[in-house]
Amino acid sequence: MTYFTSWDEFAKAAERLHSANPEKCRFVTKYNHTKGQLVLKLTDDIVCLQYSTNQLQDVKKLEKLSSTLLRSIVTQ
Repeated sequence: MTYFTSWDEFAKAAERLHSANPEKCRFVTKYNHTKGQLVLKLTDDIVCLQYSTNQLQDVKKLEKLSSTLLRSIVTQ
């Protein structure tokens, strides 16, 4: 399991992992209301990438990343 502290590093690694094997990748988001924490996880059962944040601006970045991943799924 790899925990990223930088959004840019997480997004690049997630796109690389997804492009390597899009059929086996899963993208999970969890929100903990009591802590105000958002946890993102992308895995292909071999490699697991995680990013945790409590910043509101990262939600917009999450929307952009998920739309990029969905767009790549549809075009393939």
